[in-house]
Order: sequence, then C-alpha cells, then structure tokens
Amino acid sequence: MLKDNLLTLRKLHHYSQEAAAEKIGVSRQSLAKWENGESVPDVEKCVRMAELYQISLDDLVNFSQDKSGVGIPPKGKHLFGPVTVGEKGQIVIPKKAREVFHIQPGSTILVLGDEEQGLALISSEKMAELMNEIEHALKKED
Repeated sequence: MLKDNLLTLRKLHHYSQEAAAEKIGVSRQSLAKWENGESVPDVEKCVRMAELYQISLDDLVNFSQDKSGVGIPPKGKHLFGPVTVGEKGQIVIPKKAREVFHIQPGSTILVLGDEEQGLALISSEKMAELMNEIEHALKKED
C-alpha cells in the first residue's frame, strides 16, 4: 500500500523523484527504494510526505485504492464507502465515519439536498454554529 501510494501521489502532483526527494529532505535513491518497496521510510519522513501531498498520515500508509478507482482523498476529506438504503429509507453510517465525526446513538443529523449535487449530512450542532455565524455577519453589515 505505502509504496503504491507514494508513487501515485508523486505522479499526481507531477513531481520527479528528484523534486519530491528534495522537498522532503532525502536522496532520490531513498525515495526510489520506498516507491519500489525495497525499504520503508521512518515516521518522520512519512509525516513530511503526508504534509507535502496534503493528505492524512493514515491515508498515506493505509489507503488502498478500491475497484472504483477513487484516489487518496485530500487531508480532511473522507471516502467511507457505499452504504445500502433499507426498505424504509434507513442507512447505516460506517463505523469509521461515526468515529471521525463523533456520531453516537441519539446524535441529531440534518439531511441537506441539492437535486444536482445530491445529499449531504451535517450535525445539527455544526448547522447551528453556521447559522449563528451568518446571523452575526448580517448584523455587522447593518
């Protein structure tokens, strides 16, 4: 996974091995060995590469491209995978999504929709914060 991700990300960002190696402070040969799977970078180098490519350290190390061909998501963005809609319209939010967004039994989530772009879920607390920010911004304009 790591070696594939390193190669994919470098090419996606249009870096030569030399350029990427320089940006993270290693030799081109070291980077080539990591991309070929001949060796593994230490944690400090992985952190630098995750920062360079603007992805999470977890995705750098663990992301595995699925059959859909979806690439590594940018830092802060997630792809949790497909869910199935039940007979009554219910969905099960994947465990990792519940953990990342602190969703627990009893949490309130708003469902937003745009007929062109689809559905979105947002916590009611976050929506209230956004509404308050908009209200304050409008009051400042007056």
